[in-house]
Amino acid sequence: MDVAPVLIAGRWRPADAVGSFRAENPTLGEPFGAQFPVSGWADCDAALAAAAQAAPELAALPAEQLAAFLDDFAARVEATRDAIVGMAHQETALPAKPRLDEVELPRTTGQLRQAAAAAREGTWALPTIDSKANIRSLLLPIGPVAVFGPNNFPLAFNSVSGGDFAAAIAAGNPVIAKANTSHPGTTKLLAEAAFAAVQSAGLPPAIVQLIYRTSHADGERLVADPRLGATGYTGSRGAGLALKRAADAAGKPIYLELSSINPVVILPGAIQQRGDKLAEEFTSSCLMGTGQFCTNPGLVLLLASEATERFVGGLVERFRSSAAGTLLSNRVAVSLVESIGKLQAAGATLLVGGARDTGPRASVANTLLRASGRQFIHHAEALQTEAFGNASLVVVADDVDELATVIELLEGNLTGAIYSHSGGGDDALYACLEPALRRRVGRLLNDKMPTGVAVSPAMNHGGPYPATGHPGFTAVGIPASLRRFGMLACYDNVRPERLPAALGDRNPNGRMWRSIDGAWTTADVSATGKS
Repeated sequence: MDVAPVLIAGRWRPADAVGSFRAENPTLGEPFGAQFPVSGWADCDAALAAAAQAAPELAALPAEQLAAFLDDFAARVEATRDAIVGMAHQETALPAKPRLDEVELPRTTGQLRQAAAAAREGTWALPTIDSKANIRSLLLPIGPVAVFGPNNFPLAFNSVSGGDFAAAIAAGNPVIAKANTSHPGTTKLLAEAAFAAVQSAGLPPAIVQLIYRTSHADGERLVADPRLGATGYTGSRGAGLALKRAADAAGKPIYLELSSINPVVILPGAIQQRGDKLAEEFTSSCLMGTGQFCTNPGLVLLLASEATERFVGGLVERFRSSAAGTLLSNRVAVSLVESIGKLQAAGATLLVGGARDTGPRASVANTLLRASGRQFIHHAEALQTEAFGNASLVVVADDVDELATVIELLEGNLTGAIYSHSGGGDDALYACLEPALRRRVGRLLNDKMPTGVAVSPAMNHGGPYPATGHPGFTAVGIPASLRRFGMLACYDNVRPERLPAALGDRNPNGRMWRSIDGAWTTADVSATGKS
């Protein structure tokens, strides 16, 4: 069987491979389709060399050319949507409709177009001018960016079409995409569309490169290479931290999305007021996509009461009566069962589920576990094990002080939600608990489940460790996501004709917001404001 080519230095060519693999159909529990290569270091080295050569060429191009590429790429993805959606469905078992075709693909093309708009406008680079001192600064492209995509969003977080890719390109950097091995065929189709758009836009051909898999050692060597500017990674905590150690040792920026259990605090008044509705809402959120969202609510925090017992009983019945979905792969199913076992070993009681499907399908029964507040306090680290999939842990605290202590012991998370009485009956409790939760999450929600991430300029898809590797950046939300892939460049008394256009006295497009002498404006630098 032929092995799929890699895309390196503007050419689809055979890999310098050290092995090969095939994608898995998680519904059938068996491999299918083409062989894909495991690249050796020679492929990584060649991709780095090509990207390093392309980077200065790319940085010198007008933003409009980058934007045109992103817009054209989005159109090409839409034009080949049937093939892309069909392949992604086979490789991940995610529903073709509505999930992939009607939700994730439009989100993907929307992100690409938002990134194009941000590149055209230019405010993302934070141009700052001190006209009196004649000091000016902005963010410039950081250099080649390696993007490692996750398994759970084959389009919207794909290494060659997702948010990290779009942000890196819009900021003016070439991308070396490392496909997720759960969906190599989907990634190849997206890369073909991207490369066709590169050629049409007349961009340096190495702006987009693709390899499918490397050894762990070569992955760590890649993120630490001096030719690389930065890395964007979404995936498991263990693999991400290994890459972080390598990148940190070399002084290379790496932006990680690692692990999150997304605590949901449901206060007594909310349960009394609308308990059945909340039980249905939580069940839908937790089991959506078979629980394989990075914002899946994996921890529910409650205060002990008779109403709470009825609420938990309702959750158990709903989990039991709902059909278990198909997980992304057998590896995910194995990992989920292992994580459930770790929670039980730490003292959690299994209320429902926990068992692997006996058939070939990658599936685990919908799972709900329970622990007391006291147990959580004594085994906080183990009881925060992420069970990635259709599982969640309920923690019931005896009183408010115990619940507050539980929240204080939470690790960093992407999200945290608090449900409370709509008439203000829980306001005193909210005021007591919210400050601690706020410090432990990137996005705080009220009366809303965390599942799903809107592509909004105000969105933060980040948070304290271990949700991400750095609490000051977001993987979703344009233009902020672009700033991860820029370096701050300062110009002190540089002659006007030598400045980047964004730092000249004249606003280059009339739309770019620049900080001029402490005020954000789209105006030109006035002659009277200079000394």
